[in-house]
Amino acid sequence: MWWLALFLVQDAQSQAERVRAAMAASIEKQRVSVRQQAQVAAVMAPPWTMPEMSIPPACEAIRNPELSHMIDDAAQRQGVDPAVVREVARQESAFRPCAVSPKGAEGLMQLMPTTQLGLQVRNPFDAKESLEAGSKLLKTLLDRYKGDLPLALSAYNAGPGNVDRAGGIPDIPETKNYVTEILSHLLH
Repeated sequence: MWWLALFLVQDAQSQAERVRAAMAASIEKQRVSVRQQAQVAAVMAPPWTMPEMSIPPACEAIRNPELSHMIDDAAQRQGVDPAVVREVARQESAFRPCAVSPKGAEGLMQLMPTTQLGLQVRNPFDAKESLEAGSKLLKTLLDRYKGDLPLALSAYNAGPGNVDRAGGIPDIPETKNYVTEILSHLLH
């Protein structure tokens, strides 16, 4: 029976290696997409600043290396490029876990309450939970738009319905600027 246990361990290791290889290919595809599409997106809109959000005075940005570790973990579990998650968090909340937008988006990844429900978020102000849910949402949008990062980012900002109705990045200045800003940071 020891041989059966050894076989099961080796099979599990082999499956884990296949999953890691598949994720690596997906992440590399996302990076190539970023480089190709950022050139186009760079001319889409003028420089943009983040919309105003309500940030409690006691809510400071999470500092590295804690932030990097949390982003890397969430991104790896969801199969998303950590650089994309990092730039979305930077753009959405400036890495402040207690941020609340005027429209009601909450937390580090600025998830709307209905999105939080769909992703089973219990505490949107918990940085790890927000990063996990935001990474999962990004992965869902990347899959929906077949790896097209500008479309996925547009849907993260304006909602998939607006992207689908527009047949691309919606003609919403905030959304165009949002996509341009993130893609420009990813190239540096």
